[in-house]
Amino acid sequence: MKFTTLDEYLASLPKPTQKLLKQVRAAIKAAAPGAREKLSYQIGAFELDGRNLLGYAGWANHISLYPIPSGPDAFNKEVSKYAAGKGTLKFPLDKPLPLKLIGRIVKYRIQNLKQSTSKYGN
Repeated sequence: MKFTTLDEYLASLPKPTQKLLKQVRAAIKAAAPGAREKLSYQIGAFELDGRNLLGYAGWANHISLYPIPSGPDAFNKEVSKYAAGKGTLKFPLDKPLPLKLIGRIVKYRIQNLKQSTSKYGN
């Protein structure tokens, strides 16, 4: 199915996934209050200052965030247990969501965007 709106995408997910994804979205919004939510590549996403901040998707067994930001070694180690594939974090639906970690992921992603903007003058 091809979605035309974010609401269509979210409504297509299983109810348990929707419930947990709502918590993830709230954590993202709290960490990036100026970000705008949108549909991108047929999944949910947030953009900040016109640039893609973070994508998120709900699946049968997990919730994914894209991309994985880089941070200090301790942060990178903590995030690595959720890494699956290049640039993807997977949070299992049968385990408590690490909402504080998700908030930190968003903040590091914002920091990564700011660094790339200043580095390339965008």
